[in-house]
Amino acid sequence: MTKKAPNSGLSRPLSPSCSGGSTRNVELAVKSSESVRRSKRLRLKPLRKPSISQKKKPVKLRSKMPKKPPTAFFYFLEDFRKQYQEQNPEVKCMREIGKTCGEKWKTMTYEEKVKYYDIATVKREEFHREMTEYNKRMELGEHDESETDSDYS
Repeated sequence: MTKKAPNSGLSRPLSPSCSGGSTRNVELAVKSSESVRRSKRLRLKPLRKPSISQKKKPVKLRSKMPKKPPTAFFYFLEDFRKQYQEQNPEVKCMREIGKTCGEKWKTMTYEEKVKYYDIATVKREEFHREMTEYNKRMELGEHDESETDSDYS
């Protein structure tokens, strides 16, 4: 025997032994199970994380800021890539070149790496000098828009 529970909108089979008072219990059970399903549905995490709007850095003020210099490994990487591609012209995959470069860097002695560390320290000193000059200009307010305009316009 199939009865429709009052005010639920869903038809659920009720046992013949149910009395009038137990129909209300079934109705509550149906409603509570629906609310559990809905609450679980709402708790699921979205596929994409909502993008949080961050404050954009003023492009005009930051355009003249000096860039950080690369590390010693990157100077080694430049030299190694050239040599490796000359010796192995058939290899075009950057992934393979990067792996062999990393392995070579790990096996190199400190004496072999000194050349690249020296280059990196010189570049780092230049960066620190430029950064102090930039910070002084920013504190004094000597950043005008004509300075930040592109040279090509």
